[in-house]
Amino acid sequence: MVYLKWVFWITFWTLVVAIFHYTLPQVDIVRVTDTYEKRIDFGENSIFWANGDVGNDETVVNRDVFFIQTVRTNDRVMVYRNEDTGWGWPPYFKFDTSNLQAEAADNKSTAAAPTWVAIRHYGWRNEFMSVYPNAVGAWAVSGPDAPKGFPWLNAVIIALFLLVVLGIWRLLRRFRQRRIDPVVDGISDSFDAAGETVSEHRSAISRWLGTWRAKK
Repeated sequence: MVYLKWVFWITFWTLVVAIFHYTLPQVDIVRVTDTYEKRIDFGENSIFWANGDVGNDETVVNRDVFFIQTVRTNDRVMVYRNEDTGWGWPPYFKFDTSNLQAEAADNKSTAAAPTWVAIRHYGWRNEFMSVYPNAVGAWAVSGPDAPKGFPWLNAVIIALFLLVVLGIWRLLRRFRQRRIDPVVDGISDSFDAAGETVSEHRSAISRWLGTWRAKK
């Protein structure tokens, strides 16, 4: 029972961390090398794609998606998708996909004359499943070592989540102490009383049978 309890809580908190890591914004300093548009047929990885642009038909099984090709400061390639999030999840309320694509295209540069850009995004990059992080903002920075700033939004969201979890835990604890524990204690006392009664009956029966034994 204790083993299953630990498995449950480890699985639960792993999922919580994964959800936060996927949805909370992150900032990368990159050099934009190209921008393009590609028709995507959604399959098993459709959960990692946003809905269609606001105002378009969202029931289609394929659509054109903007992409931004970049190179990070460590010379590793990173490709971002550029999709509206609209009113859906995660709640970035992004409606300016075309504008962001134009801004990224305007900041294209070469390794010989780099222009560094900060891209705010959420999501993961998985080459095996063709999953791309979604860019939600971009702005020019002074250089590859430009400060990204402290993630205040992430800190506030995580702090609020932990406060909610703490509040729920305290409510459940009080409910258990007031409602569940007395019932469990009452059941335990009933079993103990029943056990004592059975023992007394056994002793009485043993004494009665002893009266029928042959006496020397």
